[in-house]
Amino acid sequence: MARRMYTLEDHLKTSLKDPAFRRAWEASEVEYQLSRQVISHRLRQKMTQGQLAQKAQTTQAVISRIERMTTNVSVDLLKRIAHAFDVKLRVRFE
Repeated sequence: MARRMYTLEDHLKTSLKDPAFRRAWEASEVEYQLSRQVISHRLRQKMTQGQLAQKAQTTQAVISRIERMTTNVSVDLLKRIAHAFDVKLRVRFE
């Protein structure tokens, strides 16, 4: 009989039962959404991290850190990234 594979979704479902993990997970939502948007726009425009960095007047390492969610991004840099993508930057509170 085939054994069911333990997936990332299974692990997440189990991990989210831990209140401390759940708080940390929920606290990272903004960084996750920002990272997702940068990656999505970059790939849609067929840009490398280096090309985006050059257009946004930063370094490839900074773009990498944004995409890996390991840095805090300034509004100024977000504006430059939006300009590099030729899109509007929108920030909102919900």
